[in-house]
Amino acid sequence: MNPNTDAQTVFVIDDDTDVRDSLKWLLESVGLNVQSYENALAFFEGFDARASGCIVMDVRMPGLSGINAQKKLPEYNIELPVIMISAHGNVDMAVTALTQGAITFIEKPFDDQVLIDHVHNALEKDRARFTQRRSQSRIRERYDSLTRRERQVLELIVKGLSNQDAADELGINRKTVEGHRANMMAKMKVDSFAELVQVAIALGLVQGLAQ
Repeated sequence: MNPNTDAQTVFVIDDDTDVRDSLKWLLESVGLNVQSYENALAFFEGFDARASGCIVMDVRMPGLSGINAQKKLPEYNIELPVIMISAHGNVDMAVTALTQGAITFIEKPFDDQVLIDHVHNALEKDRARFTQRRSQSRIRERYDSLTRRERQVLELIVKGLSNQDAADELGINRKTVEGHRANMMAKMKVDSFAELVQVAIALGLVQGLAQ
């Protein structure tokens, strides 16, 4: 099994038993973990929030359609990449699915390798998302370890103030600011101003650049 995908799962949601079984067989044949569901509600009920992977979902399903199920993903804190499939697709459906965040819209019947390629792409996107979230979590933990004064110094420095300007702003002497700055950078595990700015952007401290 591919070591990069053995911890990820492809969640197949389709009301057609034959399609579900076919997709499960196809994806498992290339070493992927697959869980299949006959409708979106069953998927929501069984989903583990810690799961990593992607969703392959049919657009047209009885009850909760794929389009409406896609809208509900945020309610369940599900951020997995979505691949929409349909035997009766149209431009409006495709635009809606893509606008809501689906990474692609594939019409049935589709080439097996095309689907496999899209799934691998989706899994790679999810790995990148997981890595980014883990990195942001670590940055937040480091920021939370700073003292109030160290946070103030960080925010002033990334705004472009010199040590002396920051000292004047805070009403303390420059040596004290330098000490706080050294402690802050050590705790944040950064070695340069450029790295500090990147951290500040990740934390949303730099106005206009926060992501």
